[in-house]
Amino acid sequence: MAEEIERSMPAEQSLMDKISEKIHHHDSSSDSEYEKPDSPSAVKAKIYRLFGREKPVHKVLGGGKPADVFLWRDKKLSAAVLGVATAIWVLFELVEYHLLSLLCHVSILALGGLFLWSNAHTFIKKSPPQIPEIHVPEEPFLLIASSLINELNQGFVILRSIALGRDLKKFLMVVVGLWIISVVGNWCNFLTLVYICFVLLHTVPMMYEKHEDKVDPFAEKAFKELHKHYLVFDEKVVSKIPIASLKAKLG
Repeated sequence: MAEEIERSMPAEQSLMDKISEKIHHHDSSSDSEYEKPDSPSAVKAKIYRLFGREKPVHKVLGGGKPADVFLWRDKKLSAAVLGVATAIWVLFELVEYHLLSLLCHVSILALGGLFLWSNAHTFIKKSPPQIPEIHVPEEPFLLIASSLINELNQGFVILRSIALGRDLKKFLMVVVGLWIISVVGNWCNFLTLVYICFVLLHTVPMMYEKHEDKVDPFAEKAFKELHKHYLVFDEKVVSKIPIASLKAKLG
């Protein structure tokens, strides 16, 4: 009887050791779950993006064909568009060709060529030119006009609120923006300014999309420094402007 008890003791002891080992393993795994670092998606969500954007650059640019052109997804098409814009700028800015003269000369050449082809096709033994009927649809122009009207109305609302003295921050931003535009306007004419903006649209988004992981941290630091300077300016200058008394006098 004593021998049977001694034989059963090691078996019970080994069973208890296994149970305690499983309990210890469960506790350590649960602790590791609590200490697990943030998932890559959570870390990615904390990354600062330029201008606080949450969408990819392609979506920010509107998506579709225009975004593909600006981001050089179709290199041949993007190069063709940029080449045509450069040719137009060279033609009007460097050669000093006038738009009205260009339209008239192109129309004369096109109509003259088609007129001669239509009358001489029997002599040159070729089929006459197939000139399609051109019909301009109204819907795209109505959509463009509607969107422009909405943007203009929103702009007038902002300008009215600024003129009434309701937002000093927007007032200062508009004044600084208009001053910068006036300075740039003294450097170059309107056509050159449009061409520069067009070239920037074809280069800056594409370069930013390739190097956004390097640009965003730098931009975050820059915006923090600008925010610090703005807080100092707001405390020392803006907060001392008696806006409330001015509003009371105007009211």
